[in-house]
Amino acid sequence: MNSKSSLPLALALTLFMGDPAVGASATTYDLIIRHGQVLDGSGNPWIRADIGIKEDRIASVGDLSDGRAARVIDASGLFVAPGFIDTHSHAAAGLADPERASARALVAQGITTVLINPDGSGPVDTAGQAEGLRAQGIGVNAGLFVPHGSVRGRVVGQEDRRATEKEMDEMRALVRKGMAAGAFGLSSGPFYTPGSFAPTSELIELAKVAAEFGGTYQSHIRDESDYSIGVVAAVDEVIEIAEAGDLPGIVTHIKVLGPRVWGYSAALIHRIERARDRGVEVFADQYPYTASATSLSAGLIPRWALDGGRAEFLHRLQNPADRARIREDMLDNLDRRGGGDRIRIAQSSGEPALTGKFLSEIARERGLSEVDAAMQILEAGSPGMVSFNMHEKDVAAFMQQPWTMTASDGGLPRMGVGLPHPRSYGAFPRKIREYVLEREVIDLATAIRSMTHLPASVYRIRDRGLLREGAYADIVIFDLGRINDPADFADPHQLAQGMVYVLINGQFAIDQGNPMAGLPGEVLRR
Repeated sequence: MNSKSSLPLALALTLFMGDPAVGASATTYDLIIRHGQVLDGSGNPWIRADIGIKEDRIASVGDLSDGRAARVIDASGLFVAPGFIDTHSHAAAGLADPERASARALVAQGITTVLINPDGSGPVDTAGQAEGLRAQGIGVNAGLFVPHGSVRGRVVGQEDRRATEKEMDEMRALVRKGMAAGAFGLSSGPFYTPGSFAPTSELIELAKVAAEFGGTYQSHIRDESDYSIGVVAAVDEVIEIAEAGDLPGIVTHIKVLGPRVWGYSAALIHRIERARDRGVEVFADQYPYTASATSLSAGLIPRWALDGGRAEFLHRLQNPADRARIREDMLDNLDRRGGGDRIRIAQSSGEPALTGKFLSEIARERGLSEVDAAMQILEAGSPGMVSFNMHEKDVAAFMQQPWTMTASDGGLPRMGVGLPHPRSYGAFPRKIREYVLEREVIDLATAIRSMTHLPASVYRIRDRGLLREGAYADIVIFDLGRINDPADFADPHQLAQGMVYVLINGQFAIDQGNPMAGLPGEVLRR
Protein backbone atom coordinates (compact mmCIF):
# COMPACT_ATOMS: atom_id res chain seq x y z
CA MET A 1 0.00 0.00 0.00
CA ASN A 2 1.32 3.47 -0.85
CA SER A 3 0.54 5.77 2.09
CA LYS A 4 0.88 8.83 -0.17
CA SER A 5 -2.45 7.94 -1.79
CA SER A 6 -4.21 6.95 1.44
CA LEU A 7 -7.33 8.75 2.62
CA PRO A 8 -6.91 11.34 5.42
CA LEU A 9 -8.84 9.08 7.81
CA ALA A 10 -6.41 6.22 7.21
CA LEU A 11 -3.48 8.52 7.85
CA ALA A 12 -5.05 9.74 11.08
CA LEU A 13 -5.53 6.17 12.25
CA THR A 14 -1.89 5.44 11.40
CA LEU A 15 -0.69 8.08 13.83
CA PHE A 16 -2.44 6.31 16.69
CA MET A 17 -2.45 2.67 15.68
CA GLY A 18 0.53 2.23 13.35
CA ASP A 19 0.42 0.95 9.77
CA PRO A 20 -2.20 -1.66 8.94
CA ALA A 21 -0.94 -5.13 8.15
CA VAL A 22 0.61 -5.27 4.70
CA GLY A 23 1.54 -8.90 4.51
CA ALA A 24 3.73 -11.34 6.35
CA SER A 25 6.91 -10.05 4.71
CA ALA A 26 6.50 -6.43 5.87
CA THR A 27 9.39 -5.05 7.95
CA THR A 28 8.37 -3.90 11.41
CA TYR A 29 9.84 -0.85 13.17
CA ASP A 30 9.21 0.93 16.43
CA LEU A 31 8.79 4.22 14.58
CA ILE A 32 8.57 5.33 10.95
CA ILE A 33 9.08 8.94 9.88
CA ARG A 34 7.37 9.35 6.51
CA HIS A 35 7.53 11.89 3.68
CA GLY A 36 10.07 14.23 5.29
CA GLN A 37 12.55 16.40 3.40
CA VAL A 38 15.66 14.59 4.60
CA LEU A 39 18.95 16.44 5.04
CA ASP A 40 21.27 13.57 5.93
CA GLY A 41 24.04 15.79 7.37
CA SER A 42 26.52 15.30 4.54
CA GLY A 43 25.84 18.69 2.98
CA ASN A 44 23.87 17.19 0.11
CA PRO A 45 20.51 18.74 -0.84
CA TRP A 46 17.45 17.27 0.82
CA ILE A 47 15.73 14.18 -0.56
CA ARG A 48 12.27 12.77 0.09
CA ALA A 49 12.68 9.63 2.19
CA ASP A 50 11.26 7.61 5.04
CA ILE A 51 13.22 6.62 8.13
CA GLY A 52 12.60 3.47 10.14
CA ILE A 53 13.79 3.26 13.75
CA LYS A 54 14.23 0.22 15.96
CA GLU A 55 15.08 0.84 19.62
CA ASP A 56 17.90 3.44 19.66
CA ARG A 57 19.10 3.02 16.05
CA ILE A 58 18.10 3.97 12.54
CA ALA A 59 17.22 0.68 10.88
CA SER A 60 16.46 1.91 7.37
CA VAL A 61 16.34 5.03 5.18
CA GLY A 62 14.44 5.08 1.87
CA ASP A 63 11.03 4.06 0.61
CA LEU A 64 9.39 2.31 3.55
CA SER A 65 5.84 2.36 2.17
CA ASP A 66 5.60 -1.39 2.84
CA GLY A 67 6.88 -1.05 6.40
CA ARG A 68 4.79 -1.08 9.54
CA ALA A 69 5.40 0.48 12.94
CA ALA A 70 3.88 1.00 16.35
CA ARG A 71 3.90 4.70 15.53
CA VAL A 72 4.17 6.65 12.29
CA ILE A 73 4.98 10.35 11.99
CA ASP A 74 3.86 12.13 8.85
CA ALA A 75 6.67 14.65 8.28
CA SER A 76 5.19 16.14 5.11
CA GLY A 77 6.30 19.76 4.80
CA LEU A 78 8.94 19.31 7.51
CA PHE A 79 12.70 18.89 7.37
CA VAL A 80 14.39 15.87 8.95
CA ALA A 81 18.05 16.05 9.98
CA PRO A 82 20.52 14.49 12.38
CA GLY A 83 20.45 15.88 15.92
CA PHE A 84 22.67 18.92 16.30
CA ILE A 85 26.08 18.61 17.96
CA ASP A 86 27.27 21.58 20.03
CA THR A 87 31.06 21.43 19.90
CA HIS A 88 31.67 24.03 22.61
CA SER A 89 29.23 23.94 25.51
CA HIS A 90 29.37 25.20 29.08
CA ALA A 91 26.37 23.05 30.00
CA ALA A 92 28.26 20.75 32.39
CA ALA A 93 27.08 22.42 35.59
CA GLY A 94 23.49 22.54 34.34
CA LEU A 95 23.46 18.90 33.32
CA ALA A 96 24.76 17.96 36.77
CA ASP A 97 21.85 19.83 38.38
CA PRO A 98 18.71 17.64 38.65
CA GLU A 99 16.50 20.69 38.07
CA ARG A 100 18.17 21.46 34.72
CA ALA A 101 19.31 17.99 33.64
CA SER A 102 16.49 17.74 31.09
CA ALA A 103 18.36 20.44 29.16
CA ARG A 104 15.23 22.08 27.75
CA ALA A 105 17.13 25.12 26.45
CA LEU A 106 19.37 22.81 24.43
CA VAL A 107 16.73 20.41 23.16
CA ALA A 108 14.52 23.30 22.00
CA GLN A 109 17.37 24.28 19.66
CA GLY A 110 17.63 20.75 18.29
CA ILE A 111 20.85 20.04 20.18
CA THR A 112 21.15 16.34 21.01
CA THR A 113 24.88 16.16 21.87
CA VAL A 114 27.18 18.59 23.68
CA LEU A 115 30.93 18.58 24.16
CA ILE A 116 31.68 19.96 27.62
CA ASN A 117 34.69 21.23 29.62
CA PRO A 118 35.88 23.70 26.94
CA ASP A 119 38.39 26.58 27.33
CA GLY A 120 40.61 24.43 29.55
CA SER A 121 38.09 24.54 32.41
CA GLY A 122 36.14 21.78 34.13
CA PRO A 123 36.80 18.87 36.47
CA VAL A 124 40.20 17.18 36.34
CA ASP A 125 38.55 13.86 37.28
CA THR A 126 36.99 12.94 33.93
CA ALA A 127 35.92 9.48 35.10
CA GLY A 128 34.24 10.90 38.19
CA GLN A 129 32.41 13.55 36.18
CA ALA A 130 31.17 10.95 33.70
CA GLU A 131 30.07 8.59 36.48
CA GLY A 132 28.12 11.36 38.21
CA LEU A 133 26.28 12.34 35.03
CA ARG A 134 25.46 8.72 34.21
CA ALA A 135 24.17 8.04 37.70
CA GLN A 136 21.84 11.05 37.66
CA GLY A 137 20.77 10.90 34.01
CA ILE A 138 20.98 13.70 31.45
CA GLY A 139 18.67 15.08 28.80
CA VAL A 140 21.21 15.18 25.95
CA ASN A 141 24.31 13.21 25.05
CA ALA A 142 27.56 14.60 26.45
CA GLY A 143 31.19 14.10 25.47
CA LEU A 144 33.94 15.32 27.78
CA PHE A 145 37.23 17.13 27.30
CA VAL A 146 40.24 16.96 29.60
CA PRO A 147 40.68 20.64 30.62
CA HIS A 148 44.29 21.86 30.43
CA GLY A 149 43.76 24.91 32.67
CA SER A 150 42.34 22.76 35.47
CA VAL A 151 45.15 20.24 35.07
CA ARG A 152 47.79 23.00 35.24
CA GLY A 153 46.01 24.59 38.19
CA ARG A 154 46.04 21.26 40.04
CA VAL A 155 49.75 20.65 39.43
CA VAL A 156 51.42 24.07 39.04
CA GLY A 157 48.87 26.38 40.62
CA GLN A 158 48.20 29.95 39.53
CA GLU A 159 51.84 30.91 39.11
CA ASP A 160 53.27 32.52 35.98
CA ARG A 161 56.15 30.11 35.37
CA ARG A 162 57.17 27.07 33.38
CA ALA A 163 56.32 23.68 34.76
CA THR A 164 59.20 21.55 35.98
CA GLU A 165 59.81 18.23 34.28
CA LYS A 166 58.30 16.49 37.30
CA GLU A 167 55.22 18.65 37.00
CA MET A 168 55.05 17.94 33.27
CA ASP A 169 55.02 14.22 34.06
CA GLU A 170 52.20 14.77 36.56
CA MET A 171 50.18 16.71 33.98
CA ARG A 172 50.82 14.05 31.33
CA ALA A 173 49.52 11.43 33.76
CA LEU A 174 46.34 13.41 34.46
CA VAL A 175 45.65 13.94 30.75
CA ARG A 176 46.34 10.25 30.05
CA LYS A 177 43.95 9.24 32.83
CA GLY A 178 41.21 11.49 31.44
CA MET A 179 41.69 10.24 27.90
CA ALA A 180 41.63 6.63 29.11
CA ALA A 181 38.27 7.43 30.74
CA GLY A 182 36.85 8.25 27.31
CA ALA A 183 37.49 11.99 26.84
CA PHE A 184 37.34 13.29 23.28
CA GLY A 185 40.45 15.42 23.57
CA LEU A 186 42.31 18.16 25.37
CA SER A 187 40.74 21.61 25.70
CA SER A 188 42.83 24.66 26.45
CA GLY A 189 42.32 28.35 27.20
CA PRO A 190 45.69 30.10 26.99
CA PHE A 191 43.79 33.40 26.98
CA TYR A 192 42.77 32.68 30.59
CA THR A 193 44.82 32.08 33.71
CA PRO A 194 46.46 29.73 34.51
CA GLY A 195 46.50 28.47 30.90
CA SER A 196 47.98 31.77 29.74
CA PHE A 197 51.09 31.00 31.80
CA ALA A 198 51.76 27.82 29.79
CA PRO A 199 54.22 28.03 26.90
CA THR A 200 53.40 26.45 23.56
CA SER A 201 55.81 23.60 24.29
CA GLU A 202 53.70 22.54 27.30
CA LEU A 203 50.55 22.43 25.20
CA ILE A 204 52.31 20.39 22.54
CA GLU A 205 53.49 17.80 25.04
CA LEU A 206 50.01 17.37 26.53
CA ALA A 207 48.38 17.33 23.10
CA LYS A 208 50.66 14.44 22.20
CA VAL A 209 49.12 12.47 25.07
CA ALA A 210 45.63 13.17 23.73
CA ALA A 211 46.84 12.06 20.30
CA GLU A 212 47.85 8.65 21.71
CA PHE A 213 44.13 8.00 22.21
CA GLY A 214 42.94 9.44 18.90
CA GLY A 215 41.82 12.66 20.59
CA THR A 216 41.67 16.27 19.44
CA TYR A 217 43.04 19.61 20.65
CA GLN A 218 40.44 22.38 21.03
CA SER A 219 41.62 25.84 22.04
CA HIS A 220 40.24 29.17 23.12
CA ILE A 221 43.23 30.79 21.46
CA ARG A 222 45.78 32.86 23.33
CA ASP A 223 44.65 36.12 21.75
CA GLU A 224 41.50 36.91 19.75
CA SER A 225 42.51 40.54 19.28
CA ASP A 226 45.86 42.22 19.97
CA TYR A 227 46.11 41.64 23.71
CA SER A 228 49.46 39.85 23.58
CA ILE A 229 50.77 37.89 20.57
CA GLY A 230 47.89 38.94 18.33
CA VAL A 231 45.09 36.88 16.80
CA VAL A 232 47.08 35.75 13.73
CA ALA A 233 49.94 34.38 15.83
CA ALA A 234 47.42 32.77 18.19
CA VAL A 235 45.87 30.82 15.32
CA ASP A 236 49.37 29.89 14.18
CA GLU A 237 49.95 28.47 17.68
CA VAL A 238 46.96 26.11 17.30
CA ILE A 239 48.32 25.01 13.92
CA GLU A 240 51.76 24.43 15.44
CA ILE A 241 50.32 22.33 18.27
CA ALA A 242 48.16 20.29 15.90
CA GLU A 243 51.10 19.66 13.58
CA ALA A 244 53.63 18.83 16.30
CA GLY A 245 51.12 16.79 18.29
CA ASP A 246 49.84 14.97 15.19
CA LEU A 247 46.16 15.45 16.01
CA PRO A 248 43.27 17.64 14.84
CA GLY A 249 43.41 21.22 16.13
CA ILE A 250 40.29 23.35 16.53
CA VAL A 251 40.20 27.13 16.84
CA THR A 252 37.12 27.30 18.99
CA HIS A 253 34.53 30.11 18.71
CA ILE A 254 36.69 31.67 16.01
CA LYS A 255 36.45 35.46 15.84
CA VAL A 256 38.39 38.69 15.43
CA LEU A 257 37.52 40.70 18.51
CA GLY A 258 37.43 44.48 18.57
CA PRO A 259 37.70 47.27 15.99
CA ARG A 260 41.49 47.06 15.89
CA VAL A 261 41.37 43.64 14.19
CA TRP A 262 38.17 43.80 12.18
CA GLY A 263 38.90 42.41 8.73
CA TYR A 264 41.56 39.99 9.97
CA SER A 265 39.25 37.08 9.13
CA ALA A 266 40.91 36.94 5.70
CA ALA A 267 44.34 36.42 7.26
CA LEU A 268 43.10 33.68 9.60
CA ILE A 269 41.30 31.87 6.78
CA HIS A 270 44.49 32.02 4.71
CA ARG A 271 46.56 30.61 7.60
CA ILE A 272 44.16 27.71 8.15
CA GLU A 273 43.85 26.94 4.43
CA ARG A 274 47.64 26.95 4.04
CA ALA A 275 48.03 24.54 6.96
CA ARG A 276 45.36 22.24 5.59
CA ASP A 277 47.05 22.28 2.18
CA ARG A 278 50.16 20.79 3.75
CA GLY A 279 48.21 18.12 5.60
CA VAL A 280 47.52 19.61 9.03
CA GLU A 281 44.02 18.87 10.36
CA VAL A 282 42.79 22.30 11.43
CA PHE A 283 39.17 23.27 11.96
CA ALA A 284 37.14 25.96 13.69
CA ASP A 285 33.79 26.34 15.35
CA GLN A 286 31.71 29.49 15.71
CA TYR A 287 28.60 30.93 17.32
CA PRO A 288 26.44 33.15 15.06
CA TYR A 289 26.54 36.45 16.96
CA THR A 290 28.59 39.65 16.85
CA ALA A 291 28.77 39.79 20.65
CA SER A 292 31.00 37.65 22.86
CA ALA A 293 30.79 36.89 26.57
CA THR A 294 33.34 36.30 29.29
CA SER A 295 34.14 37.65 32.75
CA LEU A 296 34.97 41.32 33.24
CA SER A 297 38.31 40.31 34.75
CA ALA A 298 39.26 38.16 31.75
CA GLY A 299 38.35 40.96 29.37
CA LEU A 300 40.09 43.83 31.14
CA ILE A 301 42.70 42.75 33.71
CA PRO A 302 46.23 42.24 32.32
CA ARG A 303 47.47 38.69 32.82
CA TRP A 304 50.60 39.68 34.73
CA ALA A 305 48.34 41.17 37.41
CA LEU A 306 46.65 37.79 37.93
CA ASP A 307 49.89 35.90 38.63
CA GLY A 308 49.15 34.06 41.89
CA GLY A 309 45.39 34.40 41.61
CA ARG A 310 42.79 36.92 42.72
CA ALA A 311 44.28 37.47 46.18
CA GLU A 312 47.55 38.61 44.59
CA PHE A 313 45.64 40.86 42.19
CA LEU A 314 43.87 42.59 45.08
CA HIS A 315 47.19 42.91 46.90
CA ARG A 316 48.75 44.59 43.85
CA LEU A 317 45.93 47.11 43.76
CA GLN A 318 47.09 48.34 47.16
CA ASN A 319 50.51 49.20 45.75
CA PRO A 320 50.31 52.63 44.03
CA ALA A 321 52.85 51.74 41.34
CA ASP A 322 51.20 48.42 40.52
CA ARG A 323 47.76 50.02 40.58
CA ALA A 324 48.85 52.69 38.12
CA ARG A 325 50.32 50.05 35.80
CA ILE A 326 47.15 47.91 36.03
CA ARG A 327 45.02 50.96 35.27
CA GLU A 328 47.12 51.82 32.21
CA ASP A 329 46.86 48.28 30.84
CA MET A 330 43.12 48.20 31.53
CA LEU A 331 42.71 51.44 29.58
CA ASP A 332 44.31 49.71 26.59
CA ASN A 333 42.13 46.60 27.02
CA LEU A 334 39.02 48.76 27.27
CA ASP A 335 39.97 50.54 24.05
CA ARG A 336 40.58 47.33 22.12
CA ARG A 337 37.04 46.18 23.03
CA GLY A 338 35.58 49.45 21.76
CA GLY A 339 34.97 51.21 25.08
CA GLY A 340 32.36 51.03 27.81
CA ASP A 341 29.45 51.45 25.40
CA ARG A 342 30.21 47.93 24.13
CA ILE A 343 30.53 46.20 27.53
CA ARG A 344 27.40 45.13 29.38
CA ILE A 345 27.27 43.42 32.76
CA ALA A 346 25.51 40.08 32.28
CA GLN A 347 25.32 38.94 35.88
CA SER A 348 26.76 40.33 39.09
CA SER A 349 26.14 38.34 42.24
CA GLY A 350 28.09 40.86 44.35
CA GLU A 351 26.23 43.91 43.02
CA PRO A 352 22.94 42.71 41.47
CA ALA A 353 21.93 46.27 40.53
CA LEU A 354 24.69 46.30 37.90
CA THR A 355 23.12 43.47 35.89
CA GLY A 356 22.06 44.68 32.46
CA LYS A 357 23.92 47.98 32.63
CA PHE A 358 26.67 49.09 30.26
CA LEU A 359 30.01 50.04 31.78
CA SER A 360 29.63 53.55 30.34
CA GLU A 361 26.29 53.90 32.16
CA ILE A 362 27.76 52.73 35.46
CA ALA A 363 30.65 55.18 35.08
CA ARG A 364 28.26 58.09 34.56
CA GLU A 365 26.18 57.09 37.59
CA ARG A 366 29.28 56.95 39.78
CA GLY A 367 30.91 60.05 38.38
CA LEU A 368 33.99 58.07 37.36
CA SER A 369 35.89 57.37 34.18
CA GLU A 370 35.05 54.03 32.58
CA VAL A 371 38.33 52.47 33.59
CA ASP A 372 38.02 53.63 37.21
CA ALA A 373 34.46 52.33 37.37
CA ALA A 374 35.72 48.99 36.03
CA MET A 375 38.48 48.89 38.65
CA GLN A 376 35.96 49.60 41.38
CA ILE A 377 33.70 46.79 40.16
CA LEU A 378 36.62 44.36 39.90
CA GLU A 379 37.74 45.10 43.44
CA ALA A 380 34.30 43.92 44.59
CA GLY A 381 34.15 40.85 42.34
CA SER A 382 34.28 39.65 38.75
CA PRO A 383 30.87 39.72 37.10
CA GLY A 384 30.14 38.23 33.72
CA MET A 385 29.97 40.56 30.76
CA VAL A 386 28.65 40.60 27.21
CA SER A 387 30.94 42.47 24.81
CA PHE A 388 29.63 43.81 21.50
CA ASN A 389 32.83 43.76 19.48
CA MET A 390 32.65 41.71 16.27
CA HIS A 391 31.87 42.69 12.69
CA GLU A 392 29.21 40.97 10.57
CA LYS A 393 31.55 40.63 7.58
CA ASP A 394 34.04 38.62 9.64
CA VAL A 395 31.26 36.45 11.10
CA ALA A 396 30.03 35.67 7.59
CA ALA A 397 33.52 35.00 6.22
CA PHE A 398 34.26 32.39 8.88
CA MET A 399 30.82 30.83 8.54
CA GLN A 400 31.30 30.19 4.83
CA GLN A 401 34.38 28.01 5.33
CA PRO A 402 33.85 24.26 4.88
CA TRP A 403 35.93 23.57 8.00
CA THR A 404 33.77 25.71 10.35
CA MET A 405 31.44 23.88 12.74
CA THR A 406 28.60 25.38 14.79
CA ALA A 407 28.87 25.93 18.53
CA SER A 408 26.93 27.87 21.14
CA ASP A 409 29.59 28.66 23.77
CA GLY A 410 26.53 28.78 25.98
CA GLY A 411 25.42 26.82 28.97
CA LEU A 412 22.26 25.87 30.83
CA PRO A 413 21.44 29.04 32.77
CA ARG A 414 18.70 29.15 35.36
CA MET A 415 15.57 30.56 33.78
CA GLY A 416 15.13 34.20 34.70
CA VAL A 417 18.48 34.61 36.47
CA GLY A 418 20.76 37.36 35.17
CA LEU A 419 21.10 38.42 31.55
CA PRO A 420 23.25 35.71 29.94
CA HIS A 421 24.26 35.78 26.31
CA PRO A 422 21.23 34.62 24.26
CA ARG A 423 23.42 32.01 22.55
CA SER A 424 22.53 29.67 25.43
CA TYR A 425 18.97 29.62 24.10
CA GLY A 426 19.20 30.39 20.42
CA ALA A 427 22.55 29.78 18.69
CA PHE A 428 21.53 26.95 16.38
CA PRO A 429 18.13 28.26 15.23
CA ARG A 430 19.64 31.73 14.85
CA LYS A 431 22.17 30.41 12.35
CA ILE A 432 19.34 28.96 10.28
CA ARG A 433 17.01 31.94 10.58
CA GLU A 434 19.53 34.78 10.32
CA TYR A 435 22.27 33.42 8.10
CA VAL A 436 20.42 30.89 5.94
CA LEU A 437 16.96 32.34 5.45
CA GLU A 438 17.45 36.09 5.89
CA ARG A 439 21.05 36.97 4.99
CA GLU A 440 21.63 33.96 2.69
CA VAL A 441 25.25 33.69 3.82
CA ILE A 442 25.11 29.88 3.48
CA ASP A 443 22.47 27.41 2.36
CA LEU A 444 20.47 25.12 4.61
CA ALA A 445 22.32 21.90 3.73
CA THR A 446 25.66 23.57 4.54
CA ALA A 447 24.36 24.86 7.86
CA ILE A 448 23.06 21.42 8.83
CA ARG A 449 26.38 19.81 7.87
CA SER A 450 28.21 22.28 10.16
CA MET A 451 25.96 21.16 13.02
CA THR A 452 26.03 17.41 12.41
CA HIS A 453 28.32 15.36 10.20
CA LEU A 454 31.28 17.76 10.29
CA PRO A 455 31.62 17.83 14.11
CA ALA A 456 30.94 14.09 14.32
CA SER A 457 33.79 13.52 11.85
CA VAL A 458 36.22 15.96 13.48
CA TYR A 459 35.70 14.60 16.99
CA ARG A 460 35.28 10.97 15.90
CA ILE A 461 31.82 10.71 17.46
CA ARG A 462 30.83 7.25 16.29
CA ASP A 463 27.47 6.60 14.63
CA ARG A 464 26.09 10.11 15.06
CA GLY A 465 25.80 13.15 12.83
CA LEU A 466 24.43 11.31 9.77
CA LEU A 467 21.03 9.87 8.94
CA ARG A 468 22.06 6.43 7.78
CA GLU A 469 21.30 2.84 8.57
CA GLY A 470 22.97 1.76 11.82
CA ALA A 471 23.42 5.27 13.23
CA TYR A 472 21.93 6.24 16.58
CA ALA A 473 18.47 7.74 16.28
CA ASP A 474 19.41 11.31 17.21
CA ILE A 475 16.98 13.11 14.89
CA VAL A 476 15.38 16.53 14.60
CA ILE A 477 12.20 17.24 12.64
CA PHE A 478 11.59 20.95 12.22
CA ASP A 479 9.30 23.42 10.53
CA LEU A 480 11.64 25.72 8.61
CA GLY A 481 9.03 28.46 8.46
CA ARG A 482 8.75 28.51 12.26
CA ILE A 483 12.45 28.31 13.15
CA ASN A 484 13.11 31.23 15.46
CA ASP A 485 15.37 32.39 18.28
CA PRO A 486 13.32 34.87 20.34
CA ALA A 487 16.09 35.09 22.96
CA ASP A 488 17.82 38.45 22.68
CA PHE A 489 20.17 40.53 24.81
CA ALA A 490 17.35 42.36 26.57
CA ASP A 491 15.33 39.19 27.30
CA PRO A 492 17.52 36.12 26.80
CA HIS A 493 15.46 33.62 28.79
CA GLN A 494 13.27 32.48 25.89
CA LEU A 495 13.26 29.00 24.38
CA ALA A 496 13.89 28.49 20.68
CA GLN A 497 11.01 27.64 18.37
CA GLY A 498 10.39 25.42 15.36
CA MET A 499 11.39 21.94 16.55
CA VAL A 500 8.34 19.70 16.10
CA TYR A 501 10.05 16.45 17.12
CA VAL A 502 13.45 15.73 18.65
CA LEU A 503 14.64 12.19 19.24
CA ILE A 504 17.70 11.29 21.30
CA ASN A 505 18.79 7.67 21.20
CA GLY A 506 15.39 6.80 19.76
CA GLN A 507 13.43 8.47 22.56
CA PHE A 508 11.31 11.60 22.20
CA ALA A 509 12.76 14.70 23.85
CA ILE A 510 10.21 16.86 22.00
CA ASP A 511 6.97 15.32 20.73
CA GLN A 512 4.60 17.39 18.58
CA GLY A 513 6.29 20.53 19.87
CA ASN A 514 5.98 19.53 23.53
CA PRO A 515 9.05 18.89 25.72
CA MET A 516 9.14 15.44 27.30
CA ALA A 517 10.18 14.70 30.86
CA GLY A 518 12.66 11.86 30.27
CA LEU A 519 16.45 11.88 30.37
CA PRO A 520 17.41 10.02 27.17
CA GLY A 521 21.00 11.30 26.91
CA GLU A 522 24.14 9.21 27.30
CA VAL A 523 27.66 10.10 28.41
CA LEU A 524 29.66 9.29 25.29
CA ARG A 525 33.13 7.79 25.11
CA ARG A 526 35.59 8.62 22.38
